[in-house]
Amino acid sequence: MADDFPRTQREFDARFGTDEACRAYLVQLRWPEGFRCPKCGHAKAWPVRDVRFQCAACGRQTSVTAGTVFQDTRTPLTQWFRAMWLVTSQKTGTSARTLHQLLGLGSYQTAWVWLHKLRRAMCGPDGTASRAASKWTRRSSAPSKRAYGAAAR
Repeated sequence: MADDFPRTQREFDARFGTDEACRAYLVQLRWPEGFRCPKCGHAKAWPVRDVRFQCAACGRQTSVTAGTVFQDTRTPLTQWFRAMWLVTSQKTGTSARTLHQLLGLGSYQTAWVWLHKLRRAMCGPDGTASRAASKWTRRSSAPSKRAYGAAAR
């Protein structure tokens, strides 16, 4: 899946232009071999709402966004995916000000929070790139601890 990283804005729009496309990508990342209920392990489920699946065996509802930076967000996934693309596709990353301007977010503070959520998601506690981040970034070197504030902790 790392091979399908959009290299241009046009490729990004074609791949992640709708919330449905973004959700389908998240489903593939979360359950690459098909849905598995986290409670009972059953493989059959049906969609309940846009981001939820209900296990056919035990009835547990599971969200594809649970445990991610998208959990409980009211912002469309397309907006989050565009932010991820902006952060990972630029050689030097991007700033909160740039995210604020390009995404039309309500405030600079919102852009700053988003940027830091994405950076935390991309970088594990030891300062190395997480497995999920490797799906989005083309660079082979892990971000430094200093870049993400780990040195200040």
